[in-house]
Order: sequence, then structure tokens, then C-alpha cells
Amino acid sequence: MPEAATVSTFEVRNPATAATVGVHPVHTAAQVDAAVALGYEAAAWWADLGFAGRARRLDAWRAEIARRRDALARIVHEEMGKPIADAKLEIVMALEHLKWAARHAEKVLGRRPVPSSLLTINHAAEVEYRPFGVVGVIGPWNYPVFTPLSSVSFALAAGNAVVFKPSEYTPGVGVLLAEMFSRVVPEKAVLQVVTGFGETGAALCRSNVGKIGFTGSAATGKRVMAACAENLTPVLMECGGKDALIVDADADLDAAADVAVWGGMSNAGQTCLGVERVYVHTAVYREFVAKVVERAGAVRAGTGSAEIGPITMPKQIEIVRGHIEDALARGARALLGGPDAIDGQFAQPTVLVDVPEDATAVTEETFGPTLTITEVADMDDAVDRVNATAYGLGGTVFSGRNGQAVADRIRAGGVSVNAFVAHALVPALPLGGVGGSGFGRVHGPDGLKEFAYAKATTRQRFPSPLALTTFARSAAADAIVDRLIAVLHGRIR
Repeated sequence: MPEAATVSTFEVRNPATAATVGVHPVHTAAQVDAAVALGYEAAAWWADLGFAGRARRLDAWRAEIARRRDALARIVHEEMGKPIADAKLEIVMALEHLKWAARHAEKVLGRRPVPSSLLTINHAAEVEYRPFGVVGVIGPWNYPVFTPLSSVSFALAAGNAVVFKPSEYTPGVGVLLAEMFSRVVPEKAVLQVVTGFGETGAALCRSNVGKIGFTGSAATGKRVMAACAENLTPVLMECGGKDALIVDADADLDAAADVAVWGGMSNAGQTCLGVERVYVHTAVYREFVAKVVERAGAVRAGTGSAEIGPITMPKQIEIVRGHIEDALARGARALLGGPDAIDGQFAQPTVLVDVPEDATAVTEETFGPTLTITEVADMDDAVDRVNATAYGLGGTVFSGRNGQAVADRIRAGGVSVNAFVAHALVPALPLGGVGGSGFGRVHGPDGLKEFAYAKATTRQRFPSPLALTTFARSAAADAIVDRLIAVLHGRIR
């Protein structure tokens, strides 16, 4: 960030202990604009390094992050409460995607020839993908390394400079990542961090960036889009989800129950791709529920050696409580947990059954360690219920024989069969949602193309024997074109 007078600062508090773990500036709109301007100065130099030059720097950044993973995991733990072991898991996932972006950017985005048509046979045609210049990234707090780096690393690999606004709950993570980057790229301000609240993010949206990559709730995403619309700034929207797990009659129930508990409870349920709803074939429903309750009962929210940490945002704890109470008021039963499982910022696992499909625990993102488990007559019923939501981020299917067929019918950006969110871990696959879960993709070739624009170029190799785009075009040329239309397009083979 360029030096400027800072109007105020804010404290970051550990959600488990309320201890202050950092103090950061609230960057103003003027400071954000200055960072973007500095980014454009750096972007030209960064783009001129070429794909190979950028890949070497990104590989060095990856090594720096790996070497300092303990410090990075510690900040993740202190700022948002995630156990250190889970923070390190998040870091390694981010590094895998960073490596892929650096190694594949040239193949995906580099200049390549494309064939001409019969009418343009005298032209050589090429396409390439050019960087926007400066990309703004607005990141979330729940996966403060993995999720924003899915945009930051791909934008950098594409040749952009980046101005990154981390969540106000995890700004120290973003600051440390940028510090690590500056160690391996000291020449220019290629990656900068601005910190603050919604106003700082709005200023980034209204700045001169070439594109915004946003991850957060659908409600905040709408405000981001409205701000970006003022300058017609394109946006990549990674919003929330209400993902489901489907368990068929022939599923491996032990594996499915393990996925249900990990997918629903890990990170205290604060996962966009997490399992929030489970639909189970009637033939195995009771057995599956018993396995889930047993496993979930062994998961403890707390500090130290606890499996999950606190609910990070103070206001979210009341949303979790409200969803549980609403479900119970509508006739649901808590086989584990319930409202009494919430103490301060800690929520112990809750497993709900007999939950009506119009309850908020089914229709809205809970973002807490809760599961609703529903008995279904068959997979048709399960798919209909899974798709009856505005969200469409991801999903999981456990089935012995019909997993692929069921997965093909789920309306979502990605589905994993007999595993949890494996599609988010494969670097070459795109990740993103449909409907209320947003649009655009990170990861894979699609993720690289999100942070570049397609540029087409033609070069005339020799004069056309059939000159068409001229007022000197002859009647004979028109007659030839007319015959070509009939031959090329008038017959369906």
C-alpha cells in the first residue's frame, strides 16, 4: 500500500477468547485508488515477465508459503478459530492450485492459431488471452488462504497485478500472504492488500480495477455487483451454498456417514461447500442416522485439542440458533445437540431429523455445525429435494451403482461421487456455482480465463480472390456468394 494518512484502525479479536490478535488500518477510498494506480504501474512490468518469468516467481512464492506455513496457520487459527491442523490442510490445498496455475497459464492463455473459414481462407487467425491489468479480489474469512488464493494466484498467473481486500475478520492472513509475495517479488507492488470493512470493499469495486473476484454471501454479492455496475466492471461471483449429500440404498454407509459428519461439522460448519442437508434412501435411513449420530457425538467444539473451533462471526451464532429453534418449532427432532448445544461462540454438533422442507434449516445457509437428515423413497425424490433451492454450488452422492446417474441430475457447479468435494481439490477442474451461488469459475483453465480477456487477431496473407467487403464488389461476386450460401448452408447432412 502507498503511504497515506489513515483515518482509523480496527482490532481483530480471537473468536474463542476475545483476545486482540491484531490491529489494522481502515483504508479509505483514496488509499484504495492509490493502490490500484500503483498496481497498474506494476502490472506492465509483471506482464512483461512473460508466462515463464511469472511462473518462476509464483513457484518461489509457493515455496515461501510452504516454509512459513506454521506462522500462516497460526494466524488463521488466531483470527477465525480454525484448528491449526485444519488450517494447514487449507494451505496445502491452496498451494496445489497455485502450482497448477503457474504451470498451465501459458498453455491455456497463450497465443495460438485457429483455423479460418472458406470465406476467410486468405487470413491467418490467432487468439490469445490478455490480462485486465489490475484485478481486485474480495476474500472471505472462513477459508482465508484457500479461497482468496483461488482468485489471487490465477489472476497473477494470467499477468495481472492484484489488490486484495481480505475479510475484516482475517486481515492478518492477507497481510502475511502479501508480505511473503513481496519477499520473492520485491521490485514492484504486484500484490497489495487493503484492509477495512464493507466501505473499503465498495471502494475497490468502484475503483479503476479491470475485474473484481468476490467470495462471500449472496446478499453481499448483490451489493458488490451493484457497485461494480457503476463502471461496468466485470465480476466473478462465488457466493454461498446449501449443499446436500444423497445416500442411496447401496451406498457404503460407514463412508457416507463419515463424509456427512466431516462435511457438516468441520470448520464448525462454516464451509460454502459443506454438507448442510442429507437425503437418505428409506431402506438404509435408520442405520445411516445411527452412524451419523454416533460419529457426530464424538466431535467437540472448543479450544486446544477440540475437533472444531468457534463460530467466527458474532452475529452468526444467533442465525445457527434460530435455524435450530425454527426446525424444532415445526416438529423436527434433535437427535444430537439443539439450542442448548450453543454456549457463547461455540456450537456443539446438532443433528436434526423430521425437518420440514420449508424450514430455514433447509432453505437458508446455516453456516454452523448442523445437519438435517431426511428420509426419501427413492433417488428421484432425493434429486427433486436437492434441486428445490435457489443455490447450486456443489453436492455429494454416495451410491454403489447409480452415483454418476444421480450426480448428472443435480443442478450444481460440481458434484463428487463417493467422496466429499473432491471436485474442488482437482486443480484442473473448475469450481463455482449457478443460481444463488453465483457465476464464473476459479481453478482449472476456466479459472485462468476468468482473469483475462480474449483478443482475436487476423493477418491477411494474400488478397482474397473473392473481394466482398468493398463497394467495388461486382455482381459476379454476389452471384458466387449466393451459390456458396446454397452449397455450404442450404443442405443439412
